[in-house]
Amino acid sequence: MSLSKIWSWFVIVAFVVASANFLFNPNEKKIFAQMITGKAKDTILVNTQSNVSFNAAQQAELDAGKFTEVGHYYYKKVNNETHVFKVPKSSGVIGMAHTAFEICLGLVGILVLFMGLMAIAEKAGGIRLLSRIIGPFFTKLFPEVPKDHPSIGHMMMNFSANLLGLDNAATPFGLKAMQSLQELNPSDTTASNSQVMFLALHASGLTLIPVSIIAVRASQNAADPTDIFIPCMIATFVATMTSMFIVSFKQKINVLQPVILKWVLGISAVIAALVWFLTSLPKELLEQFSSNLSNGLILFIIFIIVAGGVYKKIDVFDAFIDGAKEGFNVAVKIIPYLVGILVAISLLRTSGVFEYAMDFLRFLFSALPDTRFVDGLPTALIKPLSGSGARGMMVDAMVTHGPDSFAGRLAGVLQGTSDTTLYVVAVYFGSVGIKNTRYAIGAMLLADLAGIITSILLAYLFFG
Repeated sequence: MSLSKIWSWFVIVAFVVASANFLFNPNEKKIFAQMITGKAKDTILVNTQSNVSFNAAQQAELDAGKFTEVGHYYYKKVNNETHVFKVPKSSGVIGMAHTAFEICLGLVGILVLFMGLMAIAEKAGGIRLLSRIIGPFFTKLFPEVPKDHPSIGHMMMNFSANLLGLDNAATPFGLKAMQSLQELNPSDTTASNSQVMFLALHASGLTLIPVSIIAVRASQNAADPTDIFIPCMIATFVATMTSMFIVSFKQKINVLQPVILKWVLGISAVIAALVWFLTSLPKELLEQFSSNLSNGLILFIIFIIVAGGVYKKIDVFDAFIDGAKEGFNVAVKIIPYLVGILVAISLLRTSGVFEYAMDFLRFLFSALPDTRFVDGLPTALIKPLSGSGARGMMVDAMVTHGPDSFAGRLAGVLQGTSDTTLYVVAVYFGSVGIKNTRYAIGAMLLADLAGIITSILLAYLFFG
């Protein structure tokens, strides 16, 4: 029910704000068309004014025939009139519905590949082996899941892929884990404790190597593209631990049990050792090593799964085809959920709600002695709603303020701090038909908040 309420309020708030903009803002007379048929990054002429006041610098730009950005609009002098333009950051609902369908189509091949491989691993006994290894820890954190249940192996594969930034591999493993957990769920439409715990941990976005963020910083000619590496690692770890503690508290799980403590401390030690090793590498080798490690791991997983299937003398290709068919069915099943959530997000962005939220934050923190962090917050605010949107906000912060500015670096850390919470909820719960998500969204958003606060503090600590 939480997702249903959020979706409804997104639509209602977007309509109310858009109506107010249309009635009281002379630059928003085309807002309804933008919300329905508009395209992202189109330059739209929204008004023509004859008497507009600008400061000296803005007037100089106008006199030179350049676009001048003031607030949320762009101005340009044409003859004796000032034309007002707007560049929407999101497409309207028609375009976004098309985009959502394209995203699902893009997922089909990935889901088919990795779910086919998962089927081989299951028939060869690899998932059961992984379940037995990690079982002692997971049986404490997921008390409703039997010790050797396949879902433990699926969850472990998902967490491992996320840890190394393998988003394409993590999604199929995660969807398979949700399906396995649904087999244990007594309800067809209400999330189980295990599903809530798994999704909260997954959405916290624990990532060791933020390869894509490092690549973006390098493309923006940052002096040291990897300087956000340690802050990202610490912030995602804090978000993950926050998720675990919040859900454990709700489910009355004692996180101070020796088994849980040993595993958490052991994982922390391994992460710390790897962080130490990676930070000891020369700057020019770190990005290359990170990329090779991530891609090499995918190849290694594929090799181990296929080799294990051959060793166990199963019909490897038939097993792959059986799993691949399931991957296609899952991709088709999540289309309505993804279209619904992305359309609601589009309405929020095109109506002006997001712009007003940022203006409010700037006003709210204006009394603080240092408000540099506000310029990096758009990435954090849009991240729970849209991964690509947050990436765009990160790039925008780097372009506007510079990749080595405080805002540019903070945006990079925030981009690597958490996952796209509402997208994850829609896709993962939607894949198994869950409608009542209970407290999952609240726990995940609180973990996001912990990651955001930690990211800001770390940005001041590392970047001054």
